[in-house]
Amino acid sequence: MLDLGQMCSQGRLDKAKHRKRGWFVTEIEKAAGRRPSQMLLFLCTGNYYRSRFAEELFNHMAVEAGLDWRAVSRGIALERGLHNVGPISAHALEGLQARGIAPQGRERFPAAVAEEDLARADRIVALKENEHRPLLEERFPRWAGGVEYWHIDDLYDTPAGQAVSEMERNVADLIRRLSAAGDGDGAE
Repeated sequence: MLDLGQMCSQGRLDKAKHRKRGWFVTEIEKAAGRRPSQMLLFLCTGNYYRSRFAEELFNHMAVEAGLDWRAVSRGIALERGLHNVGPISAHALEGLQARGIAPQGRERFPAAVAEEDLARADRIVALKENEHRPLLEERFPRWAGGVEYWHIDDLYDTPAGQAVSEMERNVADLIRRLSAAGDGDGAE
């Protein structure tokens, strides 16, 4: 198998492009000849707290459940996160650590959603319908109707511990639904 440097030098991967977009691991898997995972895209406003927690938790739980799914997360309106300091919310980190999960993307800063992110996703979940549906209708109208909307409040409406527990329940339910449907059961 080729290593990362060989794949990039042979033009099989554009390292900078894929790291920037957040799809790099999947591209390595494709170049290595593995069947790519199904992609779940979590959306929230700033890609700082809710979507980042959901992404990390989903990826952890999907591996445990043997699902061939991988989540990424993006923000619909990063410009609204004026008070977001650092790459990821301390509340998201604390919630993950309390569950024994070492976040894989703790150094990644929030990323804005692009049309190609939406097109690439096999499934899209927005964390708060009354907040995110209008943003999607305004910025990505053709995608707004195909999104699964949850009802997870941000910190200004719900304490972090309560919201994190609600996200955990929703992610666990999604894992159960994907498993029951046989979506990405890891079979080759």
